Amino acid sequence: MEQPPRALTFDLDETLWPCEDVIARAEGAVYRWLAGHCPRITAEFDQEEMRAVRLEMAERHPDLAADMTALRVASLRWHAERAGYSPGVAEAAMEVFLAERNRVTPFEEVPGILERLGARYPLVALTNGNAHVPHTPLAGVFDLVLSAADVGAPKPHPAMFRAACGELGVPASAVVHMGDDPVRDVQAARDAGARAVWVNRAGAPWPAELPRPHHELSCLRGLPALLQGGGA
Repeated sequence: MEQPPRALTFDLDETLWPCEDVIARAEGAVYRWLAGHCPRITAEFDQEEMRAVRLEMAERHPDLAADMTALRVASLRWHAERAGYSPGVAEAAMEVFLAERNRVTPFEEVPGILERLGARYPLVALTNGNAHVPHTPLAGVFDLVLSAADVGAPKPHPAMFRAACGELGVPASAVVHMGDDPVRDVQAARDAGARAVWVNRAGAPWPAELPRPHHELSCLRGLPALLQGGGA
């Protein structure tokens, strides 16, 4: 039997809550705000064109790739200055985005399972995104929250796993990570020396080129039994 875990780490987006609609709603709110406050921007660019500008900026400035908020602010500042508005518009628009970004709805089983697990293990959130957990329905659940912006590199870089282990004072081999992405979560955790559980809510096939995860779950309901049984 493998050693029992001493800490649990969790991805956020698409693991603990659905994200795609949240981002779409947040970007729509920003675009409507810009249409009302900075109409010269929306007269020149539609939402998809603004997204393309942001992605191109990420390619040209890889230093921004680890901080989604900084990237969005830089992109919004570019639009504001191009249209003759104060660059401070970018921060105001970003506040609109973040207010919507934090309006997430955890998957049905998540709050209860995390509360149950939190009584036994330290819980850590590891995210490449920019949701601010204290402003979400999962506020107060985690002992530690680390983002790519905090550590300077997004998953699959091992920086977040290393930082979590350092903060908790546990070796990676004593950590079990739960995430939805085969590369950024499962393989990244394995490469960092942690065990990994693939949370495959969509029933997707596992990529043939990657080693299989230690375990696969369709949701978190089976996680307490898996951990208690020592199988993880």
